[in-house]
Amino acid sequence: MRHLSPANTAITLGSVMGLWHLGWSLMVRSGVAKPVLDYVLGLHFLNIQYELAPFSVVTAITLVALTFAIGAVIGLVFALIWNWLSYRPGEVVVGSGQVVASSR
Repeated sequence: MRHLSPANTAITLGSVMGLWHLGWSLMVRSGVAKPVLDYVLGLHFLNIQYELAPFSVVTAITLVALTFAIGAVIGLVFALIWNWLSYRPGEVVVGSGQVVASSR
């Protein structure tokens, strides 16, 4: 089974989560977040009275950075567990993560 690079997996998942929240921040900034959130909540049969806080650059940066960091930690742990569970004694794994030799 192919091994995952923990660093690449961490950066990838962190980037996906960070970009997702960057998109959300841009939606709040442009004013389209409330209609989208109303639609998504309606799909879940929820009718909640809420108000979005005013956009803040500092809050947006914090949101993106924090979700990147959380995603990176989750990606790192995922790759380590994946590699641990897919390890077969006698396998030789090269830097690309491919198994090039096996004693089986």
